[in-house]
Amino acid sequence: MGKFADLIFFRRHGLCPRWMCFTFDNVLRRLVQNPDRIIRPYVGAGDRVLDVGPGIGYFTIPIAGRVGSEGRVIAADIQESMLHGIARRAERAGVRGRVELYRSRPDEIYSGDPVDFILVFWMAHEVPDQQRFFAQLQGVLKSDGRFLLVEPKMHVSRAQFETAITMAQKAGFRLTDRPDIPLSLAALLVPVMP
Repeated sequence: MGKFADLIFFRRHGLCPRWMCFTFDNVLRRLVQNPDRIIRPYVGAGDRVLDVGPGIGYFTIPIAGRVGSEGRVIAADIQESMLHGIARRAERAGVRGRVELYRSRPDEIYSGDPVDFILVFWMAHEVPDQQRFFAQLQGVLKSDGRFLLVEPKMHVSRAQFETAITMAQKAGFRLTDRPDIPLSLAALLVPVMP
């Protein structure tokens, strides 16, 4: 069963392929994980938000609606096909002007202006060097910003998630909350003030 689960959940396979996005972005998921309800406590009008590894925009599009005309959501992904999907969906939703597409590199997630909020939803487990990843995120988050780290329970064990939180703390974050998000392990972190 272990090998079958590894195959189904793409364990040990690196990045989630583009063709799998339909399993993450559908009506059934919205019933369980409503993106607007999840981000509402953290994102407001005028905010700059970094959505890391956004797939085809399950959270990016609702965030663009919440930040309003003065805000921005930066969709940062290493896969060009994901960014193209976000551009199309943002255009259809009428929020394309609020969405900045950023092509990440293996050694650089994002290098633009500081952001108010960072969302890393169901993708940190794909990153080979999480310590470096979290350090990069800490470097682009404003001093009063917040970082929501969420991983899928069916793919990441509690022990693995706790290790990720420890790495984030070593990178300069402090754990402030553990939001209850269905099917997920979640942590809200803030930068440690020097």
